[in-house]
Amino acid sequence: MVYVFIAHGFEEIEAFTVVDVLRRADIETIMAGVGSKTVTGAHGITVHCDIAEREINMRAADMIVLPGGIPGTTNLAKSVVVEKCIEYALAKDMFIAAICAAPSILGNKNRLDGKRVTCYPKFSDQLGKANYTAASVEVDGKIITANGAGSSMEFALKLVEVLTSRERTDELAKAMMYA
Repeated sequence: MVYVFIAHGFEEIEAFTVVDVLRRADIETIMAGVGSKTVTGAHGITVHCDIAEREINMRAADMIVLPGGIPGTTNLAKSVVVEKCIEYALAKDMFIAAICAAPSILGNKNRLDGKRVTCYPKFSDQLGKANYTAASVEVDGKIITANGAGSSMEFALKLVEVLTSRERTDELAKAMMYA
């Protein structure tokens, strides 16, 4: 199961692309509202999430996803529940995926030290002692990062790949006409 955290001010393309693509791949994907089940994105799109953050069961999770956006990233970083889920995922060697500004949540707490990562360039100074690559998508162990909204499809397909297989990802990309 994948939990996608949705906080007020989230970047809609980054969150919705991930949720859509993972669900197309038949990966159970739950949108967890941070602060409320009903959340409004950075561009005024309001979504009613599947659950509230307090309902998360990390023992059932395979991955957590942190979409970017401002102030979405700031709101994720302020959440005690998100913090506990990150700590749990790190302790259990689970996948953590973050896009755009969201890798800074991990970097500001030195959780990316020694990892190859990418993010929106404006946040590259908030990655701790990580190796910032400026790639569109980067995978280092169980940490998957992407640089922004324009990389959302590539990011989502990479999540499918690490959770299933390259073959499944290729089939899905072809069905969606993604070159």
